[in-house]
Amino acid sequence: MNFIKVNTYEELSAKAAAIICGQVAMKPECVLGLATGSSPLGTYAKMAEKNEAGEVDFSKVKTINLDEYVGLDGNHEQSYRYFMNNNLFKNINIDIENTYVPNGCATDVEAECLAYDKLIKDLGIDLQLLGIGYDGHIGFNEPDKYFEKATHKVALDSSTIEANSRFFASRDDVPTTAITMGMGGIMSAKKVLLIANGKGKRDIVEKAFFGPITPELPASILQLHNDLTVIYSEN
Repeated sequence: MNFIKVNTYEELSAKAAAIICGQVAMKPECVLGLATGSSPLGTYAKMAEKNEAGEVDFSKVKTINLDEYVGLDGNHEQSYRYFMNNNLFKNINIDIENTYVPNGCATDVEAECLAYDKLIKDLGIDLQLLGIGYDGHIGFNEPDKYFEKATHKVALDSSTIEANSRFFASRDDVPTTAITMGMGGIMSAKKVLLIANGKGKRDIVEKAFFGPITPELPASILQLHNDLTVIYSEN
């Protein structure tokens, strides 16, 4: 594990973007696993800046997102497809047809999960970007008694719903289920890059990467990955 502690969110975002863009430079047709939430916003902005400056070309890149709320289509402002389109994809020269997000409105969620796992297997993931929840979740893999390997439908933990309620009109509007890439898909990535920001994440970061490996703290499984980079800033 390569653990990098930086002083500011700006520095965290710059380092993460440099690592991702370096991956694209080394392999222009690479597959990036991407995440949503507040943590990667700065990283995505830095990636767009590098693209605008001609420092990196995303035209051959494919992306696979971690998750999506069940019941929200891509036009819903709180869907993760909408998030990705507006915070990254529209700002870089990527072919939107090469960007993949689970279909939250699939009529057959089980079939959607199976198809998503096949996509992950067929394309492979060169670099997976992750954040970490206050309860240690990655993607929407919540604390449990076992690690869920496959892409699956998950009931969101109350703390996750509470954390995400700031993006909705009220807590009651937050979807209670989601489709998420499982641990098998995440761990299959050749490289994993996890970013965490804020003093509130310090405790969970220490437990996840310097404590025991347990499904009750999902991110702890990343200790077993052979190419993991964690970038953390308290400010």
